[in-house]
Amino acid sequence: MAKSEPSDGKQHISEKPITLANWYQHVNWVNTTLILIVPVGGLIAAFYTQLRAITAAWAILYYFWTGLGITAGYHRLWAHRSYEARLPIRIFLACVGGGAVQGSIRWWSSKHRAHHRWTDTVKDPYSVMKGLWYSHFMWMVLNQNPKNRGRTDISDLNEDPVVVWQHKNYGSVILVFGMLFPMLVAGLGWGDWKGGLVYAGILRFSFVQQATFCVNSLAHWLGEQPFDDRNSPRDHVITAFITLGEGYHNFHHEFPSDYRNAIQWWQYDPTKWSIWVWKQLGLASNLKQFRANEIEKGRVQQLQKKLDQKRAKLDWGVPLDQLPVVDWDGFVAESQSGKALVAIAGVVHDVSKFISEHPGGKTLISSAIGKDATAIFNGGVYTHSNAAHNLLSSMRVGVIRGGGEVEIWRNRSNQKGIYA
Repeated sequence: MAKSEPSDGKQHISEKPITLANWYQHVNWVNTTLILIVPVGGLIAAFYTQLRAITAAWAILYYFWTGLGITAGYHRLWAHRSYEARLPIRIFLACVGGGAVQGSIRWWSSKHRAHHRWTDTVKDPYSVMKGLWYSHFMWMVLNQNPKNRGRTDISDLNEDPVVVWQHKNYGSVILVFGMLFPMLVAGLGWGDWKGGLVYAGILRFSFVQQATFCVNSLAHWLGEQPFDDRNSPRDHVITAFITLGEGYHNFHHEFPSDYRNAIQWWQYDPTKWSIWVWKQLGLASNLKQFRANEIEKGRVQQLQKKLDQKRAKLDWGVPLDQLPVVDWDGFVAESQSGKALVAIAGVVHDVSKFISEHPGGKTLISSAIGKDATAIFNGGVYTHSNAAHNLLSSMRVGVIRGGGEVEIWRNRSNQKGIYA
């Protein structure tokens, strides 16, 4: 495949091999600083900073707030428009979402819409087909050629004043809500300025980043696919626990405009619960849900597909349309020549190897050789099990021309009457 090149004729750096001479040109230094360098600095600082219990509690609480900024805000509200929120919630989610340090709403949502539209293709911004680590964070660390990315419509985001404000002031937003605000709360609240910056600020947003990145990587690699297996998204409780409920990813990719990721009451989805609470408080509305009938249809279709795949691996005997056709007299003659052939429902079966294993004994099955045993097999003597029917299908060797014995003799009688 030809490599795309910029209109000025110069080859984009992403299309060139990484060498010692140009490696630094491949790196997106802004993203690398925010998701690698600063977090590593925070880890080093943690060795020299005491972790107080109250600061740890504040860091965990703020982790959930900023996590909701991504899951309930960036993702379900703005990227998928799965519900509507009043202005106070929108401002709150825009601020704490910025505190997660994952890009602006506009940038994040545009990439996510492209991911849904072009899942697992070359136009997917963080396709897991390019590798687990690529989908996790390397797509941000390395410079990407924008011409290779899938395009999406974000006109609604460009008309949202909260989104526009946050995008224009994103540098200030991440500085204030990513580091200064958590530090101020800890500093003014209980005098732990350094702990507030290191634990509730840097390390907290680092963990939120990694949790979100797991949706792009782990949720496309670990778990089940109860609704569709044509693409990589999967459901798993571990991913859901890490990501505040975003781990039921197979469901989400099938029903992206549903405000829920988890549809069972026992599944972990605090993002769904938060949105529901906001609705009860009058802060959210128009919570979208796919019809239960459509969801169940998707589940049943996938179950049927898996059953069909398992069925295809089993021996069901030679298909009827591939069996040779024999007439009744030929069947009888073959049986009299020593072959243990039995006709059941118009199909000839070779029971030679089964006579000695027949649960009902040799006598009964031997008495049916060379005869039509349809009535005997289907309840005349004994109503056989599904297992018996399945085993019988593996013994097929031919099909009687015209059907079973009764049909053969009836046809012959009619022919004699016609030509008499």
